[in-house]
Amino acid sequence: MKLSAIGALLAGSAIAAPFAAMAQTEIQFWHAFTGRLGELVAEQVETFNASQSDYTVVASHKGNYSETLNAGIAAFRAGEQPHILMVFEVGTATMMAAEGAVKPVYEVMAENDAPFDPDAYIGAVKGYYTTEDGQMLSLPFNSSTPVLWVNRDALAAAGIDPDTDLSTWEQVGTVLDTLKEAGSTCPLTTAWQSWIHLENLSAYHDVPFATLDNGFGGLGTELAFNGPVQVAHVGAMGQWAQDGKFIYAGRRNEGGANFRAGECALFTESSAGYAGIKAEAQFDFDVRPLPYWSGVEGAPQNTIIGGASLWVMEGKDTADYQGVAEFLSFLSSTPIQAKWHQDTGYLPITTEAGEATREAGFYDENPGTDVAVIQMTTNEPTGNSKGLRLGSFDQIRGIIDEELEAVWAGDKDAQTALDSAVQRGDQLLRRFEQANR
Repeated sequence: MKLSAIGALLAGSAIAAPFAAMAQTEIQFWHAFTGRLGELVAEQVETFNASQSDYTVVASHKGNYSETLNAGIAAFRAGEQPHILMVFEVGTATMMAAEGAVKPVYEVMAENDAPFDPDAYIGAVKGYYTTEDGQMLSLPFNSSTPVLWVNRDALAAAGIDPDTDLSTWEQVGTVLDTLKEAGSTCPLTTAWQSWIHLENLSAYHDVPFATLDNGFGGLGTELAFNGPVQVAHVGAMGQWAQDGKFIYAGRRNEGGANFRAGECALFTESSAGYAGIKAEAQFDFDVRPLPYWSGVEGAPQNTIIGGASLWVMEGKDTADYQGVAEFLSFLSSTPIQAKWHQDTGYLPITTEAGEATREAGFYDENPGTDVAVIQMTTNEPTGNSKGLRLGSFDQIRGIIDEELEAVWAGDKDAQTALDSAVQRGDQLLRRFEQANR
């Protein structure tokens, strides 16, 4: 499926290409994508560069999310920062606290008369990157939310109806029993365990991950993910790990290779896993909503986003920011956003891009690709499900990973592990608060 506007943009690329080489202003864009996602970013940049002759965006891969953030910070200190830096969502509070280092997107767009309407962005996405009065600090770029990927062939091989209901974790538990009895060596695996099984678990069940609206209310926030819902879920997964029903593969997306190779039946991962799974899977698969515990009042609420946004760095020539504004407008345009959403599985960051995708019949032709959008937008976010804004969150995630690994290994029970993670994480929050008063 192609939108006519995309075709026009790409057609225009070939015509404008000779002139693009004469661009006078370079815009440096640092990102964290490799593989298929890296190719799609390169395509966006090439299309923009060929569509006009005033600016050339130069995209550079700087490592994974953490490495890219650290590279940007180090570059700013050395006076060698890029114009645009991709920062994953857990780095939002860190970037907000970096006074003098970032130039808010709403200012960049206003100062350069660039088309920009904050209300055009879907609420669950823009809320993560805006001030309390709705001013957008960074541009949502690759926003995803966790879903359940299903290897239909693996279910069928175990005698399970591939269309069986997997809406709740109770139902998932029953299916895991059958898969294990049938000889499956990997009934369930996951990516990004903290993001999915604590951060999103909390939002989806409308319970706090931290106080003060998960940090949106100020630097005095304290962690709260050691409550009954989180303890029960981690405890259940810990038992599944001991029984060989949940296979832990690593802290990031190591489990993705196992699922794409057909080794695992169920996989909790980002909706953006679509690009890689579609390209590599040699089995029939589908995508389902993230399961929830049916006994929790208010569930399912809404999941929260992962991924990254684009931050504009200070310290560049005034004229450069006109090019930055034009590039950000280009990335937010309906045809570019619709294509990005369809190619990657990331959420369409604007309402119009989602509507254009639906009207073009993409969701009908690719069942399940709208699951993430529905999961994020059906209910209005609450204070517990708007997102997270915590200082030193990358380091806090490292602590959570350590404690969860102790549960999966059978070395700690869920309550002890989560209590420890909260205590250790709160120490980092207090240091962040003191440093940014």
